[in-house]
Amino acid sequence: MRSGFATLLLLWLCAAPLAMAEERLHYPAAPVAGQATGQLVIHGALDLVHIRPLLERFHRQHPGIELTYRNLGTLPLYERFLATPDEVDVLISSAMPWQYRLANDGHAQPLGSAAAAAWPDWARWRQELFAFTFEPVVMVVRRELIERFGRPQSHADLLALLQRHGTALAGRVVTYDPSRSGAGYTYAIEESRLSPRYWDLVAAFGQTRAQLVDTTGEMLAGLAEGRYWLGYNLLGSYARRVVAQDPALEMVIPDDYALVTQRLALMPRQAPHPRSARRFLDFLIGLEGQRVIAEQTALGAVHPELEGQGTADRLRATHGEALRPLALGPGLLATLDDLKRQALLARWRREFSRDSAAGD
Repeated sequence: MRSGFATLLLLWLCAAPLAMAEERLHYPAAPVAGQATGQLVIHGALDLVHIRPLLERFHRQHPGIELTYRNLGTLPLYERFLATPDEVDVLISSAMPWQYRLANDGHAQPLGSAAAAAWPDWARWRQELFAFTFEPVVMVVRRELIERFGRPQSHADLLALLQRHGTALAGRVVTYDPSRSGAGYTYAIEESRLSPRYWDLVAAFGQTRAQLVDTTGEMLAGLAEGRYWLGYNLLGSYARRVVAQDPALEMVIPDDYALVTQRLALMPRQAPHPRSARRFLDFLIGLEGQRVIAEQTALGAVHPELEGQGTADRLRATHGEALRPLALGPGLLATLDDLKRQALLARWRREFSRDSAAGD
C-alpha cells in the first residue's frame, strides 16, 4: 500500500502546469581563453519558456561550461534526485515543502559567497536553500462576470459574490481540488490559518458547484474558452502570460491578502560539478540573473536592489502588507504530515458540501 507520504508526493504532479515528459535544453561548451570551463547539470520543475532566458544569459557569460537542463515534474524531479543524488548540480522546484525537506535532511551544501550571505533572510534557509522568484497566487476573471456583477477585489468581495449569485455562477467558477493538487492543498493550509472566513468561502464554492481541477493550466484553458468566468488561486506567473494575450481576461491580486509562492534552488551535497553549480547559483541570485527574471519572465525578481516592473519591490509597493509569502521554514514540513492532511481534507469536503443545494 502506498504510504501517506508517497501519496502526498504524488499530488505535487499537479502543482503547476508542467509537462510530465522530460524536456531538455543543451548548450555545448565553446571554450574561450581565460574563461571557466566545465559542465553544469540542472534539474528544474520550471517550464522552458521561463528558464530559457536565464540559461542563455548564463551560457553567454560562461561559454566554456557545457550546460544541460532537464525540465521535470515535481515528483519525478524529487524521486530522481533521491535515487541518483550525484547526477545533478542544481535542483530547482516550486514544491517548497519538498525542497525544504531535502535541505533539512542534509542533502544541500552551503553557498559560501557574498551574494548568498547578502540574500534576504526571508528568502533563504541558512545558505543552502534560496527563494529566487516571487509569484503571487491570484484570481482570474472574465469580462462577462465583471460586466454583470463587478470585479471582486478581495476575498470578502468574492465571498459576497458567490453567496449572492450562486445560481447564476453555477458551474462557472473553478479552483484547485486540494485532494489531488499539491498546490491547492498547500494553499488551503495557509488560507485556513490566515482567514477566519476561509471555510465560509469553501462552502460558497460548493454552493456555486465550483469545478475542481488539478492545475493552473486547466483553469486558464477553461477561462480562455469561456467555460469558466472566475478562477481562484491560480499561479500568477503562469496566469500573467495568458491574461496579457487575452482581452477577455483580467488578473486580480486580492487586496486583503494574497499568498506568494516561490521557486527554491539548492546545490546538492554530492553535486558532480560544484564549481559550476556555485557560479550558476551566484548568477541566479545576483543582479544580472535577477534582472533577467524581472525583464524577460513573469516569475518576479527578489533582489532587494531591483525596482520596477517584474520585481517583488514593485508588487509590495502596489499591494503592501496584503502579500503573504509562504514562510521558508519548519512550518513547511506540516504539509508532509499525513494526519494533518487527512483532517484538513475531511473538513474541506464537509464545508464544500454544506451549502451545495443553496441558490440565489
